[in-house]
Amino acid sequence: MLLSLWGCNNGNKRNLLPNVSGKAGEVLVVIDREQWEGNLGMAIRGVLADDCPYLAQREPLFSLSNVPSGTFNNMFKMHRNILIVNINPQNQSTGMVYHPNQWAQPQVVAQINAFDEEGALEIFRENGTRVAEYFEQAERDRIIANAQLYEELKLRDPVEKVTGGILHFPSGYKLRKVTDSFVWIADEKQYTNQTVLIYKYPATQASGLFTLENIIGNRNQIMQANVPGPVDGSYMTTSTAFEPQMRYLRYHGREFVETRGFWEVHGDFMGGPFVSHSFYSPDGQYIIVLEAFVYAPKYDKRQYLRQVESLLYSFEWKKDGK
Repeated sequence: MLLSLWGCNNGNKRNLLPNVSGKAGEVLVVIDREQWEGNLGMAIRGVLADDCPYLAQREPLFSLSNVPSGTFNNMFKMHRNILIVNINPQNQSTGMVYHPNQWAQPQVVAQINAFDEEGALEIFRENGTRVAEYFEQAERDRIIANAQLYEELKLRDPVEKVTGGILHFPSGYKLRKVTDSFVWIADEKQYTNQTVLIYKYPATQASGLFTLENIIGNRNQIMQANVPGPVDGSYMTTSTAFEPQMRYLRYHGREFVETRGFWEVHGDFMGGPFVSHSFYSPDGQYIIVLEAFVYAPKYDKRQYLRQVESLLYSFEWKKDGK
């Protein structure tokens, strides 16, 4: 009985934790003021507060707040994303340590353990990109969990018919258009538009399917045919003012090409950032593309793009399929 009770209590530990505090996209950095204003703090800001890629105006990847270690009390321990710089000659070991749900949930804590400031700087230089990705994934996971909790289940069917898989959309998203190979789903408000486009095209080339030229070429054809602009003869296309960028990623066993760039409307003055994931259909006959874009001319776009981009990571093949 004692073992059973202990097992139940241990399994429910996360449920007993308080909810996190802080705004989405914030990171609390626990570091003494002298180190924060020196080379170590500069290195941390250079990674975590670097410019978000492909936004029309400069916005930091994360909004950073600094708390000295001596004032890091229970109130601050509730924050959603925490980076702790633990510099102590008496540390038993050095390196990066990651703690999910340390004092609250859903929380992530990254900790640098070092004997001195130079050692801490070296550890962060080696792991800074991984730390940023750790916080980024935590933000995505929270958005996906919210989408699953308040999911618009009726949006699963049109996505499944085109891709063979599903995406999780939260309440507020509505179906705008669906064909045999194209789905348009959007959350449209007075001054903001967060949209996901799902489409596919035949994988007819023997090579070069995942080159930037091929991805953008197919994108432009599909946008012109399916996404009209606000005036007659206008349509969405890819901006040529800034060349898109791509990289190869693997997430939950699914390999895909991420492409980032700017969209614009041919024949009008609308535009904004987009990000897409391109990958093979299970039978290898098609290239499937999940694309997210934002139109928010009155507001900063970092969080709007992060919200809709995170939905792409919720994609999963249908469980009873191949």
